[in-house]
Amino acid sequence: MVITVAMVLGGLWWLQKSQIITLPFTELDEPRAKVTPKTTNIKPQIIIAEHLSAGDRTLISTEVTPAKKAAVKAFASGNYGKAASLLEASLKAKKNDPEALIYLNNARIGTSKSYTIAISIPIGVEVNAAKEMLRGVAQAQQEINATGGINNVPLKVLIANDDNDTKVAKKIAKAFVDNPDVLGVIGHFSSEVTLAAAEVYQENQLVVISPTSTSVTISRLGNYVFRTIPSDRFFGSALSRYMLNQLNVRKAAVFFNSQSNYSQSLADAFTTALFADGGEVVAEFDFAKPNFNAGVDVKQAIEKGAEVLILAPNSATLNQALLVVQVNDGRLPMLAGDSLYKPKTLQIGGKDARRMVLAVPWHILGAPNSPFPQAATKLWGADVNWRTALTYDATQALIAALKQQPSRSGVQNALSGSGFQPQGVSSKIRFLPSGDRNQAVQLVKIEPGNRSSFGYDFVPIPSK
Repeated sequence: MVITVAMVLGGLWWLQKSQIITLPFTELDEPRAKVTPKTTNIKPQIIIAEHLSAGDRTLISTEVTPAKKAAVKAFASGNYGKAASLLEASLKAKKNDPEALIYLNNARIGTSKSYTIAISIPIGVEVNAAKEMLRGVAQAQQEINATGGINNVPLKVLIANDDNDTKVAKKIAKAFVDNPDVLGVIGHFSSEVTLAAAEVYQENQLVVISPTSTSVTISRLGNYVFRTIPSDRFFGSALSRYMLNQLNVRKAAVFFNSQSNYSQSLADAFTTALFADGGEVVAEFDFAKPNFNAGVDVKQAIEKGAEVLILAPNSATLNQALLVVQVNDGRLPMLAGDSLYKPKTLQIGGKDARRMVLAVPWHILGAPNSPFPQAATKLWGADVNWRTALTYDATQALIAALKQQPSRSGVQNALSGSGFQPQGVSSKIRFLPSGDRNQAVQLVKIEPGNRSSFGYDFVPIPSK
């Protein structure tokens, strides 16, 4: 199957190079939930209501069992006991469904006193990433409620689907702000969406913690905006140091998407770090240009003296980055950001991606002494990745803050405190004055292996 897919993509690349077709964005290994077309004749509040759920509707259409379908109806009618029983049955059939586990814990709470947090995820366009994030919240909620709650008060979670859309996210942020029960928010997925929604949170003084947005611009948004993932400054510096000190080369060509805040931020951070460290960028190639051609651009990079290729796509330009991987054909070493940390890179990149080094915030094999990986694998029946881990950390940060001061302003005060450092999945959770996570970056390399089903794995590189 992998060989067939690679041959198909190879043929598509040749057609693209010949200007016969333009390669569309596809998700071969990541099926998407259907996105409801946006219309202009529906009231905004109705649209947002359909994007929110604590258990009264299913947001992830790929995870619906008959028992879960009946459970949300029972939940919506206020029959929480029946909903809980049905959700338990659903989880026996689909153990790794984080939405069902959250709804189960919410149903067990019913109308009892609880502390509520919310999470906004990109279900409509990045369903796998959304589920990965949701597993982090679900696991943390399950653990805290199983041990008596937050000072004997259980934790409730409200889920929102923002479709990774800035306009939808801002409306969801406003809905969270207007709900006095919501004491903190986890989200959003992409830097662009977090930047847009953060204005609403900051203006209305509701804490938001992003586990996945890395743009350096987020550091300047205000004192109610935090994140459990390091900023692109950390990632750019890590890639620059590896290039100069481990690969022993100085000249790089950078591939990025100028229309993506995340992609531009990572490219800029790497370039700044490389210049400061004594290297240079000899060429830049924009995935967003209509005439982008992977074959031509890789050839130009080599002609201009590039000794390494830097890949900084966002999710929407992952296919273009994989074309670069293929046409490079192992000629130059490749370094990349966390957006390539997906099964698709292993599946499509295959041998062409071998020895590519990626900068990611966490890897399950990089923290062998942490109890989190074992607990996560037991709960979900499979390994989890950094999106789950850092969303778990974001939830733990809110839980620790709620233990100190269970109010919106109290949560902000706790997170900003100099002594605030709850335990995360692999280290203490510490925030810089900017709200950024103070944590080192993990480098991983693509090598042959059997942890995935594609013959290649992401393997952590020991820090030196």
